[in-house]
Amino acid sequence: MSDVSFAPPAREEHPDAYTVSAEFYDILQADQDRARVRRFYGRDVRLARRGVLDVGAGTGRVTLMSLAESRVPVHAVEPARSMRSLLMTRLAALAVDVRARVTVHPGSLDEAALHEVADVGVCHNTIACLHPAARRALWPAVADALVPGGVFLVQLPPDRVPRDEVTYLLPAQKVGRHEYAARMVMSADGDRIRTRFDYWVRGESGLLREYTETFRMWPASRAEVIGELLGSGFVPRPGRADPAVLAVRLRRH
Repeated sequence: MSDVSFAPPAREEHPDAYTVSAEFYDILQADQDRARVRRFYGRDVRLARRGVLDVGAGTGRVTLMSLAESRVPVHAVEPARSMRSLLMTRLAALAVDVRARVTVHPGSLDEAALHEVADVGVCHNTIACLHPAARRALWPAVADALVPGGVFLVQLPPDRVPRDEVTYLLPAQKVGRHEYAARMVMSADGDRIRTRFDYWVRGESGLLREYTETFRMWPASRAEVIGELLGSGFVPRPGRADPAVLAVRLRRH
């Protein structure tokens, strides 16, 4: 289960999304996700010559890796205000010359209206929550943001609704005298996946706080996502061994 993404996968459109999860997002999965994004996307990001596009940037795991591994401009697209606030705080701690290479776009990629700004695009831990119609609407905007021949890397959603309820425990993390922990519970909800995150904080005297936040996810098979991307001019790129990531290339005109 090393590649299960425990961080909430949704990218809600309203500004108050992740009101609960934002506090716990990084402390509970930072080390695991840092290694994951470097393994999934680092090689392609290092080869970028025009720019890197981070669709659904969240708190900035892919964005910061891209700034460290490349010397090109980075475009981080994140509609959720709570996550974007954490991203901006991280960027504020960077050197001025590094920070000058990243542009943060609030709202959707379509609203950002980016045209041929990058030769590498990444969509990490994002599309699972998108309604199929919204997912299909994303691909033309990605194609417009990439240069012809650009590479697009997508972390795939679950390919099916779980038959039974599945629970994952996130390793507890100490912050001073407090311990932060969570569990993720996935279950079927018709043709969707109901994903509930239970968070709690313990101190020396016991339980201090606890919260719950629920997201909906839509499964899609690799073949289904490939078929959608073909309609926007992408073709599968051979040579990627990791089943969690789909790599495609935008056809040259």
